[in-house]
Amino acid sequence: MRRGVFAGSAVAVLMLTAACGSGDNSAGKGDSVQPVGDSKQAGSGYDGYGGGSGAVPAADSVKAGPAGELKVRASAELGSTVTDSAGFTLYRFDKDTPKPPKSNCEGDCATAWPAVSADDASAGEGIDKALLGSVERADGTKQLTLAGWPVYRYAKDTKAGDTLGEGVGGTWHVLAPDGKPAKAGGGAGSGADPSAGGGAGTGAGSGDAGQAGGQEQAKADPIGVNRNTKLGPILSDAEGRTLYRFDKDSAWPMKTNCLGACLNTWKPASAVDKELVKGIPAELVGTFKRPDGTEQLTIDCWPMYTFTGDKEPGEINGQGKQGLWFAVSDKGKKVTTTG
Repeated sequence: MRRGVFAGSAVAVLMLTAACGSGDNSAGKGDSVQPVGDSKQAGSGYDGYGGGSGAVPAADSVKAGPAGELKVRASAELGSTVTDSAGFTLYRFDKDTPKPPKSNCEGDCATAWPAVSADDASAGEGIDKALLGSVERADGTKQLTLAGWPVYRYAKDTKAGDTLGEGVGGTWHVLAPDGKPAKAGGGAGSGADPSAGGGAGTGAGSGDAGQAGGQEQAKADPIGVNRNTKLGPILSDAEGRTLYRFDKDSAWPMKTNCLGACLNTWKPASAVDKELVKGIPAELVGTFKRPDGTEQLTIDCWPMYTFTGDKEPGEINGQGKQGLWFAVSDKGKKVTTTG
């Protein structure tokens, strides 16, 4: 009986190994990746590929404790943003909910994204105090909410004004004064939202904008095939952005080495429902849990990314970057052509 169990386990491991990129440079050279330095923004945003051991900084590397008086800070890239009293940027998580307020960031996720305590939090100029509230976390502590959205800091923001968490995993966003994701052109205003209910302590908010955006994206194929004249049929996301893989990642075991400054340039592609995928074998589509707890799309077990240097659908400006970043064919294979 035991011999049969062991044999079955061995077969299962072999099948999983075969399914995860065997024969296609499946093991990235993670050992050669140097640790990220001081988490500064990467120059032009095009040449940094980051790296690191995968360890997430401890939560105490960010100012811990109460937020104090929230402030509005003007950003050239993101418009009006919200910070705590010490100037550290505050964030929201798309996988949380504002109605009712609920945090879905626990465990390793909460190490990378420390929850902001509701104790002693108050609204400064430009923030409607009626939008402040709290939600009880699984450990019994009270987390600050803004328009119903649980509020976080990012462990890799090492100084006031850093916004290294913006766009991480496609699900983390700097907070605007109204509780929505900050974006260029947004005004500070009062932060009032006609659809947001309740006063302090209720944490009620709409979240309608984020939900509407998700519904619009769902109408498009989550993964497309772009027949590029230079590279042939390559994969793209729902918005037509080329998908890339990183040679310093690993398919077996699945591992990312795009961390820290790398994420300023290469954005993890969001996980998709494989049942909605057309044009490529469904068995190639999977997900990977990143160190921050977010789910990333994988193709043939390789984590997928988009490139910030691709400004229009179908562009392939990331192809061959540093000799490490490559588009992926409709068969799930790395495309090495660069000309």
